Amino acid sequence: MLVLAFDTATPAVTAALHDGERVLAESTTIDARRHGELLVPTIESVLSEAGARLREVSAVVAGSGPGPYTGLRVGLMTAQGLSTTLGVPAYGICTLDAVAYASGLGEPFLVATDARRKEVFWARYTDCRTRAEGPLVDRPADVPVQGLPVVGAGAGL
Repeated sequence: MLVLAFDTATPAVTAALHDGERVLAESTTIDARRHGELLVPTIESVLSEAGARLREVSAVVAGSGPGPYTGLRVGLMTAQGLSTTLGVPAYGICTLDAVAYASGLGEPFLVATDARRKEVFWARYTDCRTRAEGPLVDRPADVPVQGLPVVGAGAGL
């Protein structure tokens, strides 16, 4: 099993290849305005680093946001195109849930990412696997942080 996962819902373009037990290769490039130019080369780089071919991929996972429209469109359409071409399933996952899971936290916290226009996308979690509220979008001053740890990129909280 080889799962190709990527996300374009933040200023970063991320991709990874997983064999069901471990991450074989991963790459992240931060450039909020070049998702369309960077995603396919990033996928190619990850496959090359892992010594795998695209035709060996058995599933595609893409971040489904929340995030800016253009970045989301690039990632989701790439996932759909790869799924159709390869004849494999494609799955979407909330980007904030992926950030929460990667945090490994076992206590309540918030995940927040930059929504641009002086706002943030955010969600509250009871632990790294359980979303309790959100995703929502607010101005940073209106997010009910209440002393909770905040993880994420460009949140401004």
